[in-house]
Amino acid sequence: MVRRSCVVILNGVGSVGKSSAARAFQELTERPFLHVAMDDFIGMLPPRLLGHPDGLAFVPEIADGYPAMAIRGGPVMGRLMHGMRHAVAALAGQGNDLIVDDVMLDAADARAYRALLAGCDVRLVGLFAPLEVLEERERARGDRAIGLARWQYGRVHRNMDYDLELDTAGMTPVQVAQGIRDAFAL
Repeated sequence: MVRRSCVVILNGVGSVGKSSAARAFQELTERPFLHVAMDDFIGMLPPRLLGHPDGLAFVPEIADGYPAMAIRGGPVMGRLMHGMRHAVAALAGQGNDLIVDDVMLDAADARAYRALLAGCDVRLVGLFAPLEVLEERERARGDRAIGLARWQYGRVHRNMDYDLELDTAGMTPVQVAQGIRDAFAL
């Protein structure tokens, strides 16, 4: 008999600290949580589909008078993200505990996770930070399109129902991980 898995899903704007918090969480918990990262799935795309309408394209825009970088996902990207949610469910279905870092632009994605993971203990965590902090982190990283945080900022948390919300602005990844661990007694 497979035991009931725990799946912690982190949602937030790029550069809010999801991956760093997930790695810190793995170190803090006694249970072996597997880290499932959206970026790893995006890395599965053939390079020719990055910047292509069938895959994942970043489109420069102006938002509130500032440069922003919109995300446009085509049919291949849509299937990939749908597959990611199903892969998460398959891993959890085998008794694995998971910490997932994702950028959900639609509350329907969170509902899909909850439906697929109906037999699991699912915890949806919203990670927040002020836009200025996110943009500074985005610039400091050097591996993100500048303006991505600005474009995602008003979209990622819209209509989401979280089990926990944390503001990462003044927190280290370890403190974020501790907050998650303590809130859910993990």
